[in-house]
Amino acid sequence: MSQFSVRDDEVDIVIAAIEPDLTSFLEEWRAVFSRFHLIIIKDPDLKEELKIPGGFDYDTYTKADIQRITGPSNAVTFSGYSCRYFGYLLSKKKYIISLDGDCIPAKDNKGIQVDAIAQHINNLATPATPFFFNTLYDPFCKGADFVRGYPFSLRSGVLCALSCGLWLNLADLDAPTQALKPELRNTRYVDAVLTVPVRTMMPLSGINIAFDRELVGPALLPSFRLAKEGKFRWETVEDIWTGMCVKVVCDHLGYGVKTGLPYVWRKERGDAIESLKKEWEGVKLMEEVVPFFQSMRLTPAAKTAEDCVIEIAAAVKEQLGRIDPVFTRAADSMVEWVQLWKMVKTRT
Repeated sequence: MSQFSVRDDEVDIVIAAIEPDLTSFLEEWRAVFSRFHLIIIKDPDLKEELKIPGGFDYDTYTKADIQRITGPSNAVTFSGYSCRYFGYLLSKKKYIISLDGDCIPAKDNKGIQVDAIAQHINNLATPATPFFFNTLYDPFCKGADFVRGYPFSLRSGVLCALSCGLWLNLADLDAPTQALKPELRNTRYVDAVLTVPVRTMMPLSGINIAFDRELVGPALLPSFRLAKEGKFRWETVEDIWTGMCVKVVCDHLGYGVKTGLPYVWRKERGDAIESLKKEWEGVKLMEEVVPFFQSMRLTPAAKTAEDCVIEIAAAVKEQLGRIDPVFTRAADSMVEWVQLWKMVKTRT
């Protein structure tokens, strides 16, 4: 299996607009965004009109669109950053790239601006190697290869379904850590890509990701939401739950997940102390969630991402639902999400 080419018209860039003025964000990204179609989802809680500069190919969707298309949905919530999932739902492209509005292009160790879109596409267009770890990082990256002892039978790799980029400056810390270390910043640009090994869980963040919608789109889902969750990353564990769901799906279906490049630069925002009050329940619940996903095994009957999500939801309700009602609500929203996905797909 070798690298294949990805056309510009096979890619959608999904942007969650939780602030009304997107001018600065889009101007920072103009050089790389201008080649692609953008899907901009306005946070349904946002009252002001969106400000979008000219020169971009985009479609915008508002609260009215969400209500019209999803109907009387009550389990799936699209508020705050979760509105991005509505973009995933509506996209008709094979590949989706999603970047937060508080991120701008990063520079590498040579001071050259990173083309995050090109790197995500490269990650998805080259195989992943989840079944045997390569100590020289991603063997399909320039300057790397398979190390001595790597089985030749595994060197063709598997399809990469998810690319998880990193970021400089504000690190992906939880609220307790950020509150204890308010000055901590990520300043290390590590020029590497890794395939996450099979059966290894990871904390996904929707800040900087790309995925193959046709392979795992239904597994990127808004489901686990705490009652007090806010709009900042420190305040949410939703995408961490999503990451474990999609990793279980990838492991079961034989797809790969990569992490590392590309980097973005993440700006300052949010109050860690206030966020800690909202996130603490989620921090505690993760102690139950991680062992559950680590031991999750799906049946041979689950042959698609939709099938996998339904099986995971049933296990969540049965095994975790008795611990806290938040898990029962998450299971219900996972089922509803698959129903929405199928409904939207049949319309197009």
